[in-house]
Amino acid sequence: MKAITWHGPQDVRYEEVPDARIEEPTDAVVRITSTGLCGSDLHLYGPLAPFMTEGDVIGHEPMGIVEQVGSAVENLAVGDRVVVPFNISCQRCWMCRRGLNSQCETTQNREEGTGASLFGYSRLYGAVPGGQAELLRVPFADTLPVKVPVGPSDDRFVFLSDVLPTAWQAVEYAGVGEGDTVVVLGGGPIGAMAARIAAHRNVRVIVAEPDEHRRSRLESRGVDTLPAGPTDALAAAVRDRTDGRGPDAVIDAVGMEAHGSPVAAAAHKVAEKLPGPLGRPLMKSAGVDRLEALTNAIEIVRRGGTISISGVYGGATDPLPLMQLFDKQVQLRMGQANVRAWTDDILPLLTADDDPLGTEDFATHHLGLDEAPEAYRAFRDKEPGVVKVVFHP
Repeated sequence: MKAITWHGPQDVRYEEVPDARIEEPTDAVVRITSTGLCGSDLHLYGPLAPFMTEGDVIGHEPMGIVEQVGSAVENLAVGDRVVVPFNISCQRCWMCRRGLNSQCETTQNREEGTGASLFGYSRLYGAVPGGQAELLRVPFADTLPVKVPVGPSDDRFVFLSDVLPTAWQAVEYAGVGEGDTVVVLGGGPIGAMAARIAAHRNVRVIVAEPDEHRRSRLESRGVDTLPAGPTDALAAAVRDRTDGRGPDAVIDAVGMEAHGSPVAAAAHKVAEKLPGPLGRPLMKSAGVDRLEALTNAIEIVRRGGTISISGVYGGATDPLPLMQLFDKQVQLRMGQANVRAWTDDILPLLTADDDPLGTEDFATHHLGLDEAPEAYRAFRDKEPGVVKVVFHP
């Protein structure tokens, strides 16, 4: 089969790899029809390079048609159409039963000190082959994949693998309801979808985003935007729109690759070029992130408000203004999306005739899988209009 593989920082390739196959009686093999390019894939493209192995198959936003099932699989059949969540969870352990699928105790990576395994996401999360491929082996086939109706386009459902549940959890963790105000930092895929979900719940949404094209895309759906800039200027602009108080919640949908923070950006470039045995300890014990978005969130949020972090952070020694957090009585909620905890809530919106979250026009680019290397570069460079890419093997 053909797949996208990692060969070094800023080096992904479309090449032949061994076919995915049944390895356990509870597995299925899915022939991929659509698979997304995620912002967190860019972390593998750079900062998390020390945790990658040459030839790793990457990607974690797949959907497709079941081609084969293991002998113990009862709830899934050949020909079923499914979306595959990015985190690999058993649905039976103590964590999964409490809706903490990203902490699944069956697939936790205890040697690395990390949570549940993820498709296509480095040795930190299990080194499991990913979904930017023609075929994907799916464990826990009876409970992990989400069956979706045959008929509507893949665009209705593919974002159920990551974008939708990640954005949904971001809004849930923000704790906002009708009449509240939330500021979303970042107008990329997660920030844009979080804005749509919050607006659907009659929450007032303001998105801070430096890119004019992304702001225009948000404004076309009636979302209020601000050009992200220096912390003081952004905070003043937000307070001007919130009675001088600040918003009830801020969603940080940017994470460790925020603009600004030149020292941390330089540290990322050093770490990604080091050999794995040197780079891994550096990132795990001395790594720092670009914290521009998070420090903006802390400054902007009203006193007694909530910060919901969906942007990925990977640093071990990030300095935080704890005095400010304590003094403002800020609540922090964060973490990998617990995909399977949210899919049953989201699915009815995807099967509704009116497509209230606008999933059918959410992708900006549909490309062949062979075009992935160039798409990674364009997405990393934030070329105008490149917001969400979906590949079709």
